[in-house]
Amino acid sequence: MLRALVLSCSLRRSPSPSSSELLGREVLTALSDHDVDGTVIRVADHDVRFGVSADEGPGDAWPGIRAQLLDAHILVVATPIWMGQPSSVCKMVLERLDAELTTGTMRGKVAAVAVVGNEDGAHHVTAEVLQALNDVGFTVPAAASTYWVGEAMGKVDYKDAGPKPDTTAAATLTLAANAAHLARLLESAPYQ
Repeated sequence: MLRALVLSCSLRRSPSPSSSELLGREVLTALSDHDVDGTVIRVADHDVRFGVSADEGPGDAWPGIRAQLLDAHILVVATPIWMGQPSSVCKMVLERLDAELTTGTMRGKVAAVAVVGNEDGAHHVTAEVLQALNDVGFTVPAAASTYWVGEAMGKVDYKDAGPKPDTTAAATLTLAANAAHLARLLESAPYQ
């Protein structure tokens, strides 16, 4: 069975509700329809140190998260938008993945992105995150993102928005189908 890991890059620690985690969990549910099992890690709940290595020393929680990532076939980065950018937690995750640039450890893994926010920026955030993940070796399938963006400067979060838009649901289903398909292909025929 294929495995997925969702890194929820909410700024809030558990048990605070998180719209980005909710959308990440919705991606996992859609992936389960394609025989993909998954886990969500809310990065803010762990003492992940700033840096660009695989291990920043005693107390750094990144090595444990990295071990789960190495065991996964699919990585989904779920991030809110802040000031048109991925969250600072998301940027820290990307910085930590910088350690993988020359190792080849992420080669053959599939990447996808889930974005939520109350302002413009979903396409920018998606492009920024997917390009960084591709740089470190992840393969990006067609339609590898899903997002929900509320009214600019609005106060409604995805988790509070009531019925979800069909466009977000359709994008989530497409992301899951394409990511699972590509991961299965790469599992059976790895890069040389």
